[in-house]
Amino acid sequence: AALRKARRQEQLVSKRLLREDTGAEEGGQDGAESVPDPLSEDEVLQLLRGVQRGSEDRKRSLSRLRWALQNKETQQKFVRLDGSIRTLIGLFTSSLADMQMEAARCLHELSHSSDPAVAEACLPVTSYLLTYLSGHSVEFTELCLYTLGNLVVESEAVRKQLLPQGIIPVLASCIQSPHEAVLEGLGYVLSQLLQAKEAPAEIIPLVLDSVLPQHMLRLVCSGLKAGTGAAVEFAWCLHYIVCSHTANGALLSLGALPALTSLLLDLASEIPQDAPEGLELLVCPVLRCLGNLLAEETGCEVQIQDERLLIALFLILQCFLQQHPFIVQECLWLLNNLTADKPFFCSALLSLDLLPALLQLLPCSQLARVLVLTVLCNIAEKGPAHCQLLHQQPALPLLLPTLTLPDPEVVGQCLELLHLLFLHWPEAAADFVRQGGHQALKQHQSTPELQERVRAL
Repeated sequence: AALRKARRQEQLVSKRLLREDTGAEEGGQDGAESVPDPLSEDEVLQLLRGVQRGSEDRKRSLSRLRWALQNKETQQKFVRLDGSIRTLIGLFTSSLADMQMEAARCLHELSHSSDPAVAEACLPVTSYLLTYLSGHSVEFTELCLYTLGNLVVESEAVRKQLLPQGIIPVLASCIQSPHEAVLEGLGYVLSQLLQAKEAPAEIIPLVLDSVLPQHMLRLVCSGLKAGTGAAVEFAWCLHYIVCSHTANGALLSLGALPALTSLLLDLASEIPQDAPEGLELLVCPVLRCLGNLLAEETGCEVQIQDERLLIALFLILQCFLQQHPFIVQECLWLLNNLTADKPFFCSALLSLDLLPALLQLLPCSQLARVLVLTVLCNIAEKGPAHCQLLHQQPALPLLLPTLTLPDPEVVGQCLELLHLLFLHWPEAAADFVRQGGHQALKQHQSTPELQERVRAL
């Protein structure tokens, strides 16, 4: 739920924790997860010594240590002990598979810490984590990936160490894995790297020089409808790359625009009325990628002159409107970029009789109102024929309530639309007066940022 909220609202980093059900084993009730109490420094030292001794109890000591490291204070005490991380690395790189896995789980617990000092203490393990991304069990590889992802979130020092160590080529070698769990973990690491502040200058160029973008695009387009976790991660990765604005040419040359358009069409044609939870996390980055690619590319309207894209957008809107209203603004942002300077989509929106469905979105939110009005302005800018059609499909009765709102941004956009309608189709002005619009304008005569436009109308 927390990840969904973060993904919906912003492009945020996050940490993930892979943990077995150890509650019953370690004293929880009915296997319920419970965080252990902090250990004293002596208790932590005793556990470390138990791990260091080559006795039969070493694995049990290691399991107890892993459980204890779920506590933040215990983590901090552990990393301060001389030789603690070195001991874990020794077991992590041993030839004993069960010890290696248990040590990996201990390191994973440490990577989940919110204390930067704990992440810094884990720096020596990063090269080994990269080495073990190939040739081991799926479970072990997955654990290494999420440990890496957690560490790169926390520490710029970790990222600066991993880049020269070749993390991007290593990740590129993993992307052809047949295992969904490995691909999802890989997507997680990449999504965290691509959100780093140094990503546009230092990370994205390396990603673009690898095979990652084309494989990410392929996996998103093949896995999106199935709702796979890997498709979610890679869709967001593509979104972060597009947001950097430096990579759009490279993605367009890979055919990202037609591929994502086709994907959206397929999705809309097969989307169930009760969309499964989580599907919105897949749809959102695809909408954003298309919207941003359209905003950047000047000749792309030639590539996607397909009115089915408008129908797909409104089907998606209808599906997610009630449960996930944040999708509305994503669809409207894409619709805005489709209709800006593109007569084809403006004409198609009117000929397909989608205007009533668009106007019904006005009450959704403040941002939705602004975007709906902006799309209508895009249509009105195309001249008299389009303004005549807007007037014939009764837009004015729905605009009048909007004009009375105490929101200067919304009202300002409404005034811009009225200006275009009156300019290109004077009959709309006469109709506006007959419906009492003149009185609605008067209430904004004293609003500083609106006065001039109100007077002009």
